[in-house]
Amino acid sequence: MSNVNNLYKWYKYKFELTSFHDIQLCYPRIYMEKLSSLYQRYVFFATILTLCLDVRSQLTTDFYSKSCPKVAQIVRKEVQNAIKFETRMAASLLRLHFHDCFVNGCDGSVLLDGNDGEKFALANLNSARGFEVVDSIKTALENQCSGVVSCADILAIAARDSVLLSGGPSWKVALGRRDGLVANQTLANLSLPSPFEGLDAIINKFLAVGLNITDVVSLSGQAKCGTFNNRLFDFNQTGVADPTVDSVLLSDLQSFCPLNGDANKITSLDRNSTDLFDNHYFNNLLNNKGLLGSDQILYSSTEAVSTTKSIVESYSSNSKLFFDDFANSMLKMGNISPLTGSLGEVRRNCRLVN
Repeated sequence: MSNVNNLYKWYKYKFELTSFHDIQLCYPRIYMEKLSSLYQRYVFFATILTLCLDVRSQLTTDFYSKSCPKVAQIVRKEVQNAIKFETRMAASLLRLHFHDCFVNGCDGSVLLDGNDGEKFALANLNSARGFEVVDSIKTALENQCSGVVSCADILAIAARDSVLLSGGPSWKVALGRRDGLVANQTLANLSLPSPFEGLDAIINKFLAVGLNITDVVSLSGQAKCGTFNNRLFDFNQTGVADPTVDSVLLSDLQSFCPLNGDANKITSLDRNSTDLFDNHYFNNLLNNKGLLGSDQILYSSTEAVSTTKSIVESYSSNSKLFFDDFANSMLKMGNISPLTGSLGEVRRNCRLVN
């Protein structure tokens, strides 16, 4: 076993693998429990680390430098136009990348049409949006360099630009993802965090894709009334509102989302800072003004005391720390099980396989 440990430590040092989660990101469906002998473990590490290095070598910031050198300018222009037309679109494009990577990895599968598509999963139905912006970006790129830039990479770049153009941090997006051939609505229903879940369940969903508790807080916008009206009138079937909701916010939300009103009506998660990417969201949590139950539990729940509460407090008082952690979390999320090399394809239409 010592030989295996030494092998892992050497690879970790030489190629800067930060944890075993890095290996899981490259090939999450293989588990150590299935490997019994020393030889099998040795082969496992050698094989998976090779796969991991292969993925990291293909995802590079200059992937399109020769094949489509204007990709960054084209995506930036289209995202800029979309945000000028509707500022909320920035949050929507960021959310699309998030919901793509949590299902099948970052493969553009959330963009595929079809009744069994991820668009119609519970977490996306009547709330996932921005598909027409992705279409515009894809059309512009096809006119410039046909069949070159994947839809999965478009989502990754558009998410970064949406944050930057809203006043948030920037980061160098690693590129070279290819597009998946199938959507997975069933996995979307199981894997995407829900606003109705407890903190432990949400943390476990992040851990399942190789992310950690800091990522939970930094990556935790917009919401439709149906995702939080359970807190406004009949919390946990008590017949009254959630007592943790600030009274002024509660009155405002009850007017915006009346009982038996339109469940698909959309409002911002941070109602006092709707058009900016900043740390005001975390100040809201400290003042019991979190819109979704899954937001407020990051600070107010019993589980939060030993997990997320201190991170929320740090972000609320230190915007630079939040920006740095957010950018790092986005890089990690963008590295979840990408298809590279000969896997998948580069779609010419992001809504359909070739």
